[in-house]
Amino acid sequence: MCGIVALFSKQEPISESSLRLGIDCLKHRGPDGQKFWISPSRRVALGHTRLSIIDLQNGDQPIANQDETLHIIANGEFYDFERIQRDLKQWGYQLKTNSDTEIALHLYNEFGTQCLHHLRGEFAFVIWDERHDLLFAARDRFGIKPLYYSIYENILYLASEVKALFAAGVPAAWDHESFWQAESGILAPDRTMFANVYQVPPGYFLLASRSGMQVHRYWDFDYPLINNSLPQYKAEDYIEQLRHTLDEAIQLRLRADVPVGCYLSGGLDSSTVLGMAAHLSSSPIQAFTLAFDHEAYNEEPLAREMAAHTGANLQTIPVRQSDLAEHFADSIWHCERLCINANTTAKYLLSRAARDAGYKVVLTGEGADEIFGGYVHFRQDMLLHNQQGQDEETVQLLLEELKLKNKVSMGLLLAENSSSQALNSVQRLLGFAPAWMQASAEGYLRSVPLYSPDLIAQFSHRDVYRLFFNQVDVLEQLKGREPVHQSLYLWSKTILPNYLLRMLGDGVEMAHSIEGRLPFLDHKVVELVCNIPVALKIRGLTEKYVLREAAKPFITNTMYHRQKHPFLAPPSTFKPNEALQQLVQDTLRSSLMSSVPFYNHAAVIHLLDQLPTMSESQRTSIDVILMKMLSACILHERFRVS
Repeated sequence: MCGIVALFSKQEPISESSLRLGIDCLKHRGPDGQKFWISPSRRVALGHTRLSIIDLQNGDQPIANQDETLHIIANGEFYDFERIQRDLKQWGYQLKTNSDTEIALHLYNEFGTQCLHHLRGEFAFVIWDERHDLLFAARDRFGIKPLYYSIYENILYLASEVKALFAAGVPAAWDHESFWQAESGILAPDRTMFANVYQVPPGYFLLASRSGMQVHRYWDFDYPLINNSLPQYKAEDYIEQLRHTLDEAIQLRLRADVPVGCYLSGGLDSSTVLGMAAHLSSSPIQAFTLAFDHEAYNEEPLAREMAAHTGANLQTIPVRQSDLAEHFADSIWHCERLCINANTTAKYLLSRAARDAGYKVVLTGEGADEIFGGYVHFRQDMLLHNQQGQDEETVQLLLEELKLKNKVSMGLLLAENSSSQALNSVQRLLGFAPAWMQASAEGYLRSVPLYSPDLIAQFSHRDVYRLFFNQVDVLEQLKGREPVHQSLYLWSKTILPNYLLRMLGDGVEMAHSIEGRLPFLDHKVVELVCNIPVALKIRGLTEKYVLREAAKPFITNTMYHRQKHPFLAPPSTFKPNEALQQLVQDTLRSSLMSSVPFYNHAAVIHLLDQLPTMSESQRTSIDVILMKMLSACILHERFRVS
């Protein structure tokens, strides 16, 4: 993993100092070296900060082809690269390096933008094509690696992080509409929190030339139509296919010229990755886990049991409210988004511990919930919309049981009510409203009294869901699909890349120069799982059924039977006299909060005054709002946002 910066000007020469400032801002992503290239015409500039993992001696970037008509900078990993290197040599290419990045350069030379279909991994890259006077930039299929861009004063800027765009000269300003979308839980995949700063969406590429810029899709989930989703195999066959494909994805991600560790929670996903990786490894794997000082949120005992089962070495990182308070601002600066829970900061501390232990690469379990239907709201969708002949009374009993078993998720991942007028347009479009959208809509309504009159006047009459669905290929990707698959698809277009992969993945990992590798988001695994019948993903109240069965030989009996528990830090509101809640109180009552343009400061102070009178469930829900406001203050101050 690395940091990349690219500038493309149609006419005016590029400023070398702008490029250098952008690169310097990404040192945390690539502490092992910095290099840049500026074209002879000075209209194109590519900069790179390197975290050396493959070909430690010769893999510096930018990399050029033999006649120097193509140049590439890349962030991420291309897996199975050695097989492609052999193919390229047979085709007559002379490789300058043994790095995985160089294969993308030559595959582009062979296939143009269609090279993306030959690439497997987590990546964002930029290629300058001198012969065609063309800049080509692409992002991986799921948005594991970020890629931001802005056009300012006729120059196209691209970078791994927004802060690098600002450092290079793009002005920092809030995007009020994006804030409103994010508060509704449905930020479009090309938006950011900042005005005139966009993302290349997951599964898309960008082309820029003197004549303009275009963004094109090259991959999508393509869930099967209901009529085409009948089981083609026995359940045992699907389980074996999944086990084989996941095993291959993990094996590819164990390939590195540096040690590879593993993040471990008390959940099925990371336990599966560790269990299968341990089976493939000839030596014990180093695992890292967090320990919270609140029993309902602490999974350390389960992680310890799993580590012992696999023979892994386990390092436990205790995290207290004082630790979260001390590092909250830095974690938000790295992630560049509003957070909903201090789990972002906890993951930041986990990555710091892995780095301090001498690791650059870790395997993680992210992505499994998004393809197998792991979150509680997907089970709610299954009960409500895939009833399979169950009577209404049975469904209601199961829904009540679901709520009783998932109290931690209430008000965050699980809606307390089953309908919202705000979702009428979604209901008309899809025929149902996904449960996660219901939960997001409830969260938005709880926040409305805190918004400034100007924000409410500007956006209250707009349908945020209509604007989101304007960018969704409803006919080709949603119509005629299982409701649970539709819900999974939509979650993966906004929450997965914008929050889970950025806030709990790349942002906090690369803050400490840690490369996270995600076997569940290998596209071959995902394409297989997309075509597995939904009844094998969610069976009754059991989520990720097919994964449990595939992982059974590698995990503990405890883990096999345990239901999904979301990774959350204990709410700051549970301990009002400790450091994190004190940080919330001090910041939200300060003049800094009054300068953030989205909120009614008097209403915020009134809310803070009411906290001591609230029940625990109310304080759990309110903590989400407080974390958003606290992170908005941090971004406003750190980025000097206008």
